[in-house]
Parts: sequence; structure tokens; C-alpha cells
Amino acid sequence: MAKNLIIYYSRQGENYVNGELKTLTRGNTEICAEFIQKAVGGDLFRIETVREYSADYMTCTEEAQDELNINARPELKKYLDSISDYDHIFVCGPCWWGTYPCAVFTQLEKLDWSGKKVMALMTHEGSGLGHCEQDLERICKGADFGSGLAVHGADASRSEQEVASWAKSQI
Repeated sequence: MAKNLIIYYSRQGENYVNGELKTLTRGNTEICAEFIQKAVGGDLFRIETVREYSADYMTCTEEAQDELNINARPELKKYLDSISDYDHIFVCGPCWWGTYPCAVFTQLEKLDWSGKKVMALMTHEGSGLGHCEQDLERICKGADFGSGLAVHGADASRSEQEVASWAKSQI
């Protein structure tokens, strides 16, 4: 039986939601990652940075843009050493400047993707998948790729059926 892994980065606290700043007790991507797990099973791996991003949303977006501009790879609190036990890997994150937060790439670049199937899920407030699928194809050498899913962040808590249907269609 195939084994699934859900790698995700999620931001709780102050977030941009439907044109205004709101405080979220749980991040949109975390909600979607848990919907994937509920639908198809698998292990969750949450990406957490050593240096926290600013609690202020606007400052956080500036930090994220600065990281992207210099191709930063922020240090993580913990790393996956191997994904050899998994067949399908869902990579989930918010759309920050058209792609995943750089912290996601910190983790992905450390893994051997040979023979894995990779699917992108991105939460967003209007950007869709951005260019995250192209970035995954560039970083996850040797993997096969399923289709990605963009979930409007403001609708994340109501997206269980959509996320579950998509996840089941990928494996």
C-alpha cells in the first residue's frame, strides 16, 4: 500500500483575508494539510523556521520578499532526513510572492525525490498556484508530478470536500 507524506508551512496570526487583515488561530495551509491527511492518510510534517517571521503581516511579507530576492534558505527547527518510506508527497504552503516561502525550499532541497509523486497545494488570496509547480519541478529532480490545487485562503475552512476529492484523485 502506498504511503503518503504531507509537508507544509502555514502561518497563523495576522493574515490577509478577503482584502483585510485578520488574526487566524490556525493557518489556512495547516487546515488544508489536515484535510489531505483525513482524506488519504499519511504523515504530516510541519516546516518551522528557527527565526520566526514577524507577527505583523506587512512586515512578514517584506521579509518573505527579501528572502526570495536573495534565494535565502532559512534554518529550520527540524528537518526530514529522508522520504524513502513514502510514495506520494503533498507539498503545501501559502503563496508568498508567487511561490512557496523559502523555508519550504530549505527542506525540499535536502531530499532525494527519485521515484516519488509530488503534488502542490497552495493557499492564496488571489494568486492561485503562482509558479510553485515549476519551482517544484526544478527542485524535486527525479519525481513525477500530479496536478496542483489552489485554495482561496479565506475559504480554507470550507474546502474539505474540494481538497479531499483532489487528494484522492492524485494517488
